[in-house]
Amino acid sequence: MTVTPTLTQTRFAHGLWEGVLSGAPDAPVIEATHQGRVLAGVDVLPVPGRAGQFTVRVPLPVALLTEGVHTVLIGMGDLVLAQVSVVAGVPLEDDLRAEIALLRAELDLLKRAFRRHCAETAAQIGPP
Repeated sequence: MTVTPTLTQTRFAHGLWEGVLSGAPDAPVIEATHQGRVLAGVDVLPVPGRAGQFTVRVPLPVALLTEGVHTVLIGMGDLVLAQVSVVAGVPLEDDLRAEIALLRAELDLLKRAFRRHCAETAAQIGPP
């Protein structure tokens, strides 16, 4: 039985993405890519006292902080283990995050209208 490695994000601060890799072979080779280019500076260190676990650190270059949405893929060979998305600059109208925010606002509006309708209907009917 083959175990598929998993990479779980633990932190993303000050341009440094960190995660814990589990189920990987000893001395795994991890690469981070952006637009098909390999990013430099990826560190893979064994977690002390935890066999088979590694801390993965990926420094994101300042070049990613440009207008638009940029995605960094973190993987081992052809297996993509994680992805990091960076959104910067003027929000894009078609951006999924903007669409979700709009849907949430509309849902809040519908919830308030529904609650008001229920309260008005209950007042018209009166107590049981």
